[in-house]
Amino acid sequence: MLFQIHQDNPDLKKIKEAAKILENGGIIIYPTDTVYALGCSLHQKRAIEKLAKIKNLKLKKANFSIIFHDLSHLSEYTKRIDRATYKILNKNLPGPFTFILEASSQIPKLFDTNKKTVGIRIPENKIVMELVQALGHPLVTTSLHDDDQILEYTTDPQVIEGNWLDKVDAIIDGGYGNNVPSTVVDLSEGYIDIIRQGIGELRD
Repeated sequence: MLFQIHQDNPDLKKIKEAAKILENGGIIIYPTDTVYALGCSLHQKRAIEKLAKIKNLKLKKANFSIIFHDLSHLSEYTKRIDRATYKILNKNLPGPFTFILEASSQIPKLFDTNKKTVGIRIPENKIVMELVQALGHPLVTTSLHDDDQILEYTTDPQVIEGNWLDKVDAIIDGGYGNNVPSTVVDLSEGYIDIIRQGIGELRD
């Protein structure tokens, strides 16, 4: 299924239809404030396993991140966030960042892993934010990589449709995406460690 949704003024009826697909264990492709991404409901274990399979990964080896609507639900999936860390998150989110934080005991159960950290995102993109809100809980997310040797990320929704419509349950066409990923910042050790410099310029 293909949804064409305007990025500045998302059609909430279409958003709710896409959220229903996620609730039922579907995998969808959607725009973010960086590159297009693949995702599923955090509450659907089989969908998370399917997402890993699509990426040709074993679930325990997959470095999936979680998209939140805001900072209020972080405590369920991360350990206690100190004041300095919260200040950095609050100053930079929503935005094109993946922040790595200490994981709560929920994460190993969800991802069949003994990982002690989790990547969290709150993108500055109305479509995905409305989607998470309609779903009522976070999304598991991973960047949509391209098999092309030159382009690492597909930016054209029509190309994404041609390559992926038969592999996922729905695609949200929100216009051309970016081809630069998020900046990955590890805060899990109590200090700032920029793992990957992407489109986001950190304000600390």
